[in-house]
Amino acid sequence: MLPFSLKEYKERLERTKTRMQEQGIEVLLITNPANMNYISGYDGWSFYVDQMLIVIIDEEQPIWIGRKMDAKAAEATTWLYKDNIISYPEDHVHSDSKHPMDFIAKILRQIGQSNRRMGVEMGSFYFSALAYEKLKKNLPNVQFLDVTLLVNHVRIIKSEKEIEYMKRAANIAGLGMNAAVQSIQEGVRECDVAANIYKDLISGTTEYGGDYPSIVPLLPAGKNTAAPHLTWTDRKYAHNEMVIIELAGCHQRYHSPLARTVCIGEPTEQALDTSKIMVEGMNAALDAVKPGATCEEIERAWNSVISKYNISKDSRIGYSVGLNYPPDWGEHTASIRKGDLTILQPNMTFHLIPGLWFEDYGVEISESIRVTETGCEVLTDFNRNLIIKEHLQIVI
Repeated sequence: MLPFSLKEYKERLERTKTRMQEQGIEVLLITNPANMNYISGYDGWSFYVDQMLIVIIDEEQPIWIGRKMDAKAAEATTWLYKDNIISYPEDHVHSDSKHPMDFIAKILRQIGQSNRRMGVEMGSFYFSALAYEKLKKNLPNVQFLDVTLLVNHVRIIKSEKEIEYMKRAANIAGLGMNAAVQSIQEGVRECDVAANIYKDLISGTTEYGGDYPSIVPLLPAGKNTAAPHLTWTDRKYAHNEMVIIELAGCHQRYHSPLARTVCIGEPTEQALDTSKIMVEGMNAALDAVKPGATCEEIERAWNSVISKYNISKDSRIGYSVGLNYPPDWGEHTASIRKGDLTILQPNMTFHLIPGLWFEDYGVEISESIRVTETGCEVLTDFNRNLIIKEHLQIVI
């Protein structure tokens, strides 16, 4: 059972072909698994090997090419005809003498595509320099062009079904966050908190389950809250420690991230003041979200608040989010920061994360949001303040 209607997949394909035509691309070679999923429905943990979805401007259906072992997954999860699912032999996997791109290039020659303008996702995590060199060697008459974000930009405005999945993911994110907040106590190991988070992120609700998120829960504690992208260890939490929790609910590969900060015991006055400033700034940014506004204007609303307190932040405060695979849940298109003139439109979705990190501590409070017809919808309903937990020592 496909997560979307055949009609929606075909509409996505047509929008992609329109962008191809605008950029003079006759053949699009897609290696980003999120973009493969978006157009074809393909969903398998196979992105650690070379695979590709080929969109040909004058062909009705894309062609999936991947490892022989994964061809059945393509049959099970895509809307493609079986003849459009092609597999390369297993001896091409991690081989010094054979490469999947040699096989893919041979297929492209056989179907008469060896003299066309081809778009490749040069900036994709999943397209190596070796893969590109193999394609160039095997297809010397092809003109290759970088179209890394072509499909990403098609994805930026969500359908109603996509929004439904993101709202489900947001509900799951709230469950995971609640598990984290309830679990974090003095004497408890960080890894045990991570385990409790995962249980609720994957179990989801009685109506729908969760998927694996593209980023693991981030759980820096103590002085490490100044380093936002740390995960967990097996150390035990201490009294009066701050803990940052950043996670995402995921459903049908659609993500709704959420971040909060917890204090075990009494927070410092500095941390408490910082959290209040952050919430004030976030509320100002949320109030500025509406169709027709630019990403830069949202950042300006945030900055107008923190600058009153002589605080500056040079990193972005948000980014487009939705469908993705490891190692990232962001879409790599619009960022909420100075200089980004992307115009907000209804059903764009963002992770608004105006974290503040200093020399020896940090605070994160974030929301996943949807641009509505008139303003902004926050997808998860969860306490937006610094969460202060009373001192309770756990004896292990």
